[in-house]
Amino acid sequence: MIRTAAGSIRRHIPFTQQVTADGFNVLAAKKLRHVARSDRAGAMNVLDSQEGGLTENQVQTKRRVFGLNEITHKKAPAWYKQFLQAFINPFIGVLAVIAIISFIMDVWLAAPGEQDYKTVCVVGVMVVLSSVLRFWQEFRSNRAAEKLKGMVKTTAMVLRNPEGAREIPIQEIVPGDIFLLSAGDMIPADCRVLQSKDLFVSQAMLTGEALPVEKQEFSIADAERRVPFELENICYLGTNVVSGAATAIAINTGDQTYFGSFSKTLTTKRAETSFDKGVNSVSWLLIRFMLVMVPLIFVINGLVKHDWISALLFAIAVAVGLTPEMLPMIVTANLAKGALSMSKRKVIVKRLNAIQNIGAMDILCTDKTGTLTIDKIVLERHLNVLGQDDEEVLKWAYLNSYYQTGLRNLLDQAVLEHVEVHEHIQAGNRFTKIDEIPFDFQRRRMSVILQQRNGKHLLICKGAVEEMLALCSHAFNPGEDKELHPENDNVMVLDEGMRNHILRISRKLNEEGLRVLLVAIKEFDNRALTYGVADENNMTLTGFIGFLDPAKPSAQPSIEALHQLGITLKVLTGDNEIVTKKICRDVGIPVNNILLGPDLDNISDAELTKEIDNISIFAKLSPLQKTRVVKVLQQKGHTVGFMGDGINDAAALREADVGISVDTATDIAKESADIILLEKDLTVLRKGVIYGRRTFGNIIKYIKMTASSNFGNMFSMLGASAFLPFLPMLPIQLLVQNLLYDISQIAIPWDRMDKEYLEAPKKWDASGIARFMFFIGPISSIFDYLTFALLFFFFKANTPEHQAFFQSGWFIEGLLSQTLIVHMIRTRKVPFIQSWATAPVLALTTLVMAIGILLPFSPLAAALKMQSMPVQYFPFLFAILTSYCVLTQLIKNWFIRRFQSWL
Repeated sequence: MIRTAAGSIRRHIPFTQQVTADGFNVLAAKKLRHVARSDRAGAMNVLDSQEGGLTENQVQTKRRVFGLNEITHKKAPAWYKQFLQAFINPFIGVLAVIAIISFIMDVWLAAPGEQDYKTVCVVGVMVVLSSVLRFWQEFRSNRAAEKLKGMVKTTAMVLRNPEGAREIPIQEIVPGDIFLLSAGDMIPADCRVLQSKDLFVSQAMLTGEALPVEKQEFSIADAERRVPFELENICYLGTNVVSGAATAIAINTGDQTYFGSFSKTLTTKRAETSFDKGVNSVSWLLIRFMLVMVPLIFVINGLVKHDWISALLFAIAVAVGLTPEMLPMIVTANLAKGALSMSKRKVIVKRLNAIQNIGAMDILCTDKTGTLTIDKIVLERHLNVLGQDDEEVLKWAYLNSYYQTGLRNLLDQAVLEHVEVHEHIQAGNRFTKIDEIPFDFQRRRMSVILQQRNGKHLLICKGAVEEMLALCSHAFNPGEDKELHPENDNVMVLDEGMRNHILRISRKLNEEGLRVLLVAIKEFDNRALTYGVADENNMTLTGFIGFLDPAKPSAQPSIEALHQLGITLKVLTGDNEIVTKKICRDVGIPVNNILLGPDLDNISDAELTKEIDNISIFAKLSPLQKTRVVKVLQQKGHTVGFMGDGINDAAALREADVGISVDTATDIAKESADIILLEKDLTVLRKGVIYGRRTFGNIIKYIKMTASSNFGNMFSMLGASAFLPFLPMLPIQLLVQNLLYDISQIAIPWDRMDKEYLEAPKKWDASGIARFMFFIGPISSIFDYLTFALLFFFFKANTPEHQAFFQSGWFIEGLLSQTLIVHMIRTRKVPFIQSWATAPVLALTTLVMAIGILLPFSPLAAALKMQSMPVQYFPFLFAILTSYCVLTQLIKNWFIRRFQSWL
């Protein structure tokens, strides 16, 4: 029956997609628990294996069912697909339609010899320039990302029947394979321990817990009631052996492993980020505006001039002018410039869109280990039995760790960091090691025996609190000076009251997040070296040693700096709440409310949404719970960043608006992240936030400049179309003016932002852009109408015979006013007085203005049907442009007071 059930499980597991709250594949978790509950023979039976390993026939059969032991990875699309995708954009679509209509009207339907390719060529240049730049940036980004995705190539020592142990690539492991593990090995599959000796496994990359966990071979009777990570006889793919050795049997491989269950979720389409939503909302706002205005201008011109073909060509040119076709290119150039600047500050950008998201981020969810802490266990406290700091306790602990010959764990390494003790006690001269009682998991302690100069033997033992306390009969009394001096201090009996006092101190240290051990000694006269476990009794307790992964010194100032930038931090960790609370207090994160993973499962999304802003710590979270917290924060309107480096962080990294990881993270975390920090430090992240806001500010500049300028132009076009007996500007003139204006804005990515702008998160706001457009846009129309009046009444350019004069005059004024608006809008301050643009912006706008003035005087004037302007035109032009700048500044000041915003 067991073999039949096992076969049924095996047949079904590869095809299920369901996952548990802990992120495990449902049937894979069921199989894990079933094998964990079974004894050695039962586990082998379930997995269709036997002592000595699988035969080659069994391996081939299983490989056909389960496939290779590989994790699914999403690959970047081929370059030609990326190239085609660069053209899929609403604005590019609008321009493509315009180009097709223009080709039909100006080329296909034109009489022989009258074909005009100018409009098609200008629009084509805009499309190609924008799309090719966008493709190149995305292609480079994806190519760099691919280099980060390679999984570590590793091997495992597997038993195969009948040849015995041999080393094979982990991709060839199948369920039922028996393999050997030793210190330093990566676990090659989700597996059951069959035999172990002092096995400690680091699961930090999966759970976030800093300390290794003990794994044993004993079957677990209540396995069905436990979450998979609490099964002491199960190890997981991707974790690694810190110490000890074991024999294990593979249960799940490939995508059925815990590691693999994440990769499945990571190959689906990413959620839309705040950047994507913002760009789309702004794009459709501008397109809707164009769809209203262009037909209106077409109809008015057709009715007034009775030339519907000219009216259509003019409407096409107006549509091109209204289309912010440079938006994809300006956005990509801004993001690429931001990525380059950030790379010099140790921030590598994998997805360009993430740059804006990091600037818009108002909540940062971060794990604890390595981000807030130094990711290294240190000896934080060494106390005597009265709970006072005492160097003597450190001395005994140091001697114990220094002289042990077994594999030193993280706690021993932390003790041995105190090299100053070695010199102080002259360990090599005063003590000689003569024996050792090694650590084992049943006793949970270890002892060394040293010979002192007086010939006596000294046993020094350290271990877990409860086990040690049961073996101690006395304790050193530090006396009034509260310092330990064994040669002088009295020894007191450990009565019930004193034992309870020691347990209270231990609990207090635990509540501060410390891992606590006791240190005890026992002196013997010179005797035979037959020391054993029986000698570890009636010992004299010296005191406590407490270990912690402490807060980074840079964490507190970095968190304060992030708070000043308007970013709230929330800690999402798989570790326990006691340690997390201690670290948060140390680094200045307010400990308002704490929510634990098991409690999170018992509340609805509606309840969580109501309370989530008041919760600063989420502890004991599973990976899917981290993702749920991120989603709920996003639903409340927050732009969420998530910072993590483990497999357990991968799903949340992908779900967040901006996923942030580090170059030392697991491959799957780096693959899921948008931004990779070369240092796991919030200081580096702060720089990234500022660059993100600067980049977003420059994008918004372009959008608001274009939207307001186009809106103003349409008012001018409507009036001119209704009252003039000729077109206010020829289609080709309008296209050239639009192209020159686009060129003037190419330098915007190199512009700076005012300091005040960088102090708060910035988000896309289509309604804010519409409001800006309606208030600022019509200002230019006022001065356009003044120019119309000047040209029509003063210069008498009021008949079709004089239309070239009129069109040339408005071409110059229109281009110069549009270019000047770049400087008016780029800052909320007074331009050229309180705030100057950067040199590239000044140079390019000045160049474009010069070209605009000189074009009617150039050899190209005839092709564009322009004529030179008289000298007396230019004083009027100067007065109009100066008045335009003054009025714009006055309305800008009013707008800022009224709406408390500008860019």
